[in-house]
Amino acid sequence: MPIIKIISRWNHKRLEQRRQARLKKLAPSYLRWVEDFGDLSAKQAAELRVRCRDTGPLISVVMPTYNPNIRHLREAIDSVLGQIHGRVELCIADDASTNPEVRATIKAFALRDSRIKFVFREHNGHISAASNSALELATGEFVALLDQDDLLANFALAAVARAIADHPNAGLIYSDEDKINDKGRRFDPHFKPEWNAVLLRSQNYICHLAVIRRSLINEVGGFRQGFEGSQDHDLILRCTEKLQNSQVVHIPLVLYHWRMHEGSTAQNPDCKPYAQINGCKAIQGHLDRLSVEAVVEKDGPFYRVHYALPEVLPRVSIILLTRDRPELLRKCVQPLLDSTKYDNFELIIVDNGTVDVDALGLLNGFADDPRVKLLRDASPFNFSALNNRAVQHATGEYLCLMNNDIEVLQEHWLNEMVSVAVQPGVGAVGARLFYPDETIQHAGVMLGLTGIAGHPFKHQKRDDSHYMARPQLMQEMSAVTAACMLMPRHVYVQLGGLDEANLAVAFNDVDLCLRIREAGFRIVYDPYAEFVHHESVSRGQEDTPEKSDRFQREERYMVQRWGKLLACDPAYNPNLTLDEESFSIAAQPRVRAHTWLAR
Repeated sequence: MPIIKIISRWNHKRLEQRRQARLKKLAPSYLRWVEDFGDLSAKQAAELRVRCRDTGPLISVVMPTYNPNIRHLREAIDSVLGQIHGRVELCIADDASTNPEVRATIKAFALRDSRIKFVFREHNGHISAASNSALELATGEFVALLDQDDLLANFALAAVARAIADHPNAGLIYSDEDKINDKGRRFDPHFKPEWNAVLLRSQNYICHLAVIRRSLINEVGGFRQGFEGSQDHDLILRCTEKLQNSQVVHIPLVLYHWRMHEGSTAQNPDCKPYAQINGCKAIQGHLDRLSVEAVVEKDGPFYRVHYALPEVLPRVSIILLTRDRPELLRKCVQPLLDSTKYDNFELIIVDNGTVDVDALGLLNGFADDPRVKLLRDASPFNFSALNNRAVQHATGEYLCLMNNDIEVLQEHWLNEMVSVAVQPGVGAVGARLFYPDETIQHAGVMLGLTGIAGHPFKHQKRDDSHYMARPQLMQEMSAVTAACMLMPRHVYVQLGGLDEANLAVAFNDVDLCLRIREAGFRIVYDPYAEFVHHESVSRGQEDTPEKSDRFQREERYMVQRWGKLLACDPAYNPNLTLDEESFSIAAQPRVRAHTWLAR
């Protein structure tokens, strides 16, 4: 059976049209959200200013400049001087601007406020050199990065100081952000996940606001020339290599407003074509320093890491449960056997009581393939128990749990998933699944969505840029679906496999993933392994009283076992809704600026 041709992931014109339509639809609700939850009232700001007066760490705001729009520059400086947090200094390095008004403006501000330090470089050295010149002026314990035309929320550094107080060992702190146009209208918020090392290799999701301990910046050598356009990404990668996960802290508040205008990457990501070349170089250097065998390439406006396979391919046991439904069985198994290019796998088919004559004929035919092992188990359907028993017959170092209602789309799908699964610390890898109409069925699992857990981006188009292209990018997740999940056998065995006593059918994959994370391993969503998924076709829906009762018992168990974790997925954001699977803004966010700061 031929591999289905994949349509190009990136069609820039269509992506931009969809993004603009989404922004137009989102804008009114976001403006209401800002007013209700995202900003401080004048009274709240005044009260916070009293509490923050002359307390907390000195924070140096570093700002390189080169021929900025003067109005934008003034507004950027004012946003620093107007900070509620009092212990701040602004360090400006002008990179030999040709417009004399730039120097005059900086000098005028410095005369009015002694917290401003500045240096005028004699020669233009570009942004990395200018940023290092600004760093030389800094004396604060922490350094905040600000572009010459952007704005800080007035409570931004107060929130940073609060995060430092909560996490005294923090090395890097970052916040959510949005964009702002020349009319002062805010839009396109980016509500970010908690620390996600794998996602940082796909895009600089940290971006703005980033605040880094100054001693750490000095330790890694500051900004590096030759990485212009991606100098922040490069710096963040080098800094996080020195930190423990707990030392990277996310503030779930919009503290930074990224200016959108002609010539800014906020409006036109292609305006600096060298930036992505340097981004690839930054990520490749990061992987090389960590001795990770991999190659980085551009993936549209983002990045893809190709991890190397071991010289000797580890054996993979693919476990597939089935009963009847010969049309599904044929679509699943035949392409898998015919097209999979990975050279060391076995397919364990568990026949859970097939009676259909055509299906029995297919099973017997598949069993003639030396790669196939056919197990007969007619016990009552218990997904967890059937898989656990099958593992006892598996000979692979890695296990791939697979539904019988998915279709292989790529010949190298197993090479891709194994290359990720063999990376240190990875406990499970999940694939990207599509409905037959090529809309997304699974792009990772988010806890708390519409109940216990849900699939974000469901029914989004394959190449939709929705939410910073998260469906298209490799990243850490809290869970992935067992419709196609690959993991080291030793991890599965160490954790006792799927929970057959409490989770016979529903949520067993989510529970296993959470236990994998609890044991210190990572769950990785890999969008480059793609399948079609005919969801719940083979076993049907929860549409009988008995199935409904069992489902409700499994829901109660998940709540009892995992509790509050179900409402605070680190791969999600508390400002996003749990009521639907759309990654849209919550009508009642689980965090608000005033209450977060007043804790």
